[in-house]
Amino acid sequence: MPSRIPDFLELVAQLPAVGRHDTDRWSRFEVAGRAFGYLWPATATVGLKQTIAEQLGLVAERPDVFEIQFTAGAFGWVVVHLDGVARDELAELTFEAWRLSAPDALVDERGDVLPA
Repeated sequence: MPSRIPDFLELVAQLPAVGRHDTDRWSRFEVAGRAFGYLWPATATVGLKQTIAEQLGLVAERPDVFEIQFTAGAFGWVVVHLDGVARDELAELTFEAWRLSAPDALVDERGDVLPA
């Protein structure tokens, strides 16, 4: 079953210390002042921080669902078309994006518990 915007918002809400900043066209999600995700309601897409290897792998595997957004340092941001991913896959991608941005102490406290 494809994911929808409410799925993404519910998953993000389960992660600790997340801040949200809204504009008229997009929302930015961050932890400890570091962005890990963006939501564009008009296109039902999210941008998520990943490793460059993961970014390239996702895009190569399913270019109809994932797009390269940009790279910054050791990270590759990927655009995710929500209608192309199931909620459990979106949970994994969102958690990984959060974990790549969160302070070590927060990541250690959370462990490997994915949002559901």
